[in-house]
Amino acid sequence: MPAVQETVDQVRRIDVDQYKYGFETLIESDKAPKGLSEDTVRFISAKKSEPQWMLDWRLEAYRRWQTMREPTWAKVHYAPIDYQDLYYYSAPKKKDGPKSLDEIDPEILETYRKLGIPLREQEALLGVQRPVNEDGDGATNGSDRRVAVDAVFDSVSVATTFKEELGKAGVLFMPISEALREHPDLVKQYLGTVVPVTDNFFATLNSAVFSDGSFVYVPPGVRCPMELSTYFRINERNTGQFERTLIIADKGSYVSYLEGCTAPSRDENQLHAAVVELIALDDAEIKYSTIQNWYPGDKDGKGGIYNFVTKRGDCRGPRSKISWTQLETGSAITWKYPSCILRGDDSRGEFYSIAISNGHQQVDSGTKMLHLGKNTTSRIISKGIAAGKSQNTYRGLVSAHRKAKGARNFTNCDSLLIGDKCGAHTVPYIEAKNASAVIEHEATTSKISEQMLFYCMQRGLSQEEAVALVVNGFVKDVLQTLPMEFAVEAQKLISVSLEGSVG
Repeated sequence: MPAVQETVDQVRRIDVDQYKYGFETLIESDKAPKGLSEDTVRFISAKKSEPQWMLDWRLEAYRRWQTMREPTWAKVHYAPIDYQDLYYYSAPKKKDGPKSLDEIDPEILETYRKLGIPLREQEALLGVQRPVNEDGDGATNGSDRRVAVDAVFDSVSVATTFKEELGKAGVLFMPISEALREHPDLVKQYLGTVVPVTDNFFATLNSAVFSDGSFVYVPPGVRCPMELSTYFRINERNTGQFERTLIIADKGSYVSYLEGCTAPSRDENQLHAAVVELIALDDAEIKYSTIQNWYPGDKDGKGGIYNFVTKRGDCRGPRSKISWTQLETGSAITWKYPSCILRGDDSRGEFYSIAISNGHQQVDSGTKMLHLGKNTTSRIISKGIAAGKSQNTYRGLVSAHRKAKGARNFTNCDSLLIGDKCGAHTVPYIEAKNASAVIEHEATTSKISEQMLFYCMQRGLSQEEAVALVVNGFVKDVLQTLPMEFAVEAQKLISVSLEGSVG
């Protein structure tokens, strides 16, 4: 049982109080004045050297946000956020670019090492240029699977790899702040068309103060030659992170995008309010995968990230496809619903999710599939695992418009309880507005029982191995949809504190 044993080994090393990425990098930062006002918005826009229309867009969002109220309908509870007690912009102070690893600030270099970024990627992220075919790093083995990385540190992208090589295929991959300067018309055409400025409280806040995030454009008929990835890191105290990601797949194109994130372990709560917009035109496909590993707080529920995110994809063209795959293991509170608008005829949306809560974590997550076009299809596979004193809620909406003839959906929502102090909740909404729609919904809630453990242990497994076997089998359908680059990390992160949780 090597796979099971690997999971057990990880479980023994990882629990709520042993967050691997909780270190802080001690560097000088350039910050906006604390608090939120029109001056803050102007400060951020000026730092980004944005065009006037972008500043006007931000200011309109800020004024609208002032009229809105924070939502309270989710099954999460937290103390009121003081939005005037945050820094909305923080960036490492710039220095001259390094020529070799020996010239790198040791603190920055140590950060990349601790985050598990290989040496070659450390050099790429830090802007070190090596001659082609230099021993050890210059040449790339054709058999290696390369991943282009955009590294976002607090409010800025520190570097983006493989931009030139992607550019040869016509693919644009860069920080959104750079795209606003180099491709303003393209950004203006699509920004806010999937998640409008008025969408919700946190999306409107993001529209006013968003910092960096990734911009991707894949031209017609192009299959992106490598995986694209963004790694988000919160470092500075008392800051929020408000990245904005915009991905456009033009007609007949394909792109796979990976997203990861971590933050220091602190007693304070920090806010992460991001917006992701995906646009797939005729016959295009976008695959978006996330491993969410923000700091979850300690065993007593102190500290942790508030993860309030709006993610939405628009299948605008016929036969387009958008697929969301996510593994949620971190953050004190998670509030996110990656969704698909199935606008084009014969378009398809998919949502695969594993949401693991432990300690005092609170999760209210799910998806929305909005069927607008004819013969559209969607598939939802959600696996929720609750342990400790956590609360884990799946909230989903499947809607078939009156003109969405032949729409079809299949939903499978399963919850697994480990222990007797946690909770699992399912809140499905189904709206069928035409008689031809076919909507199937399956849901189960189960607990790892003593009988199940006894059965496994009679066949030579220890109690920990038995629990790990059940958990691995429970989530395997979703794990199989993750890209290879995330599969190993996902297997490690599906580790919850099982000490004393059963039996």
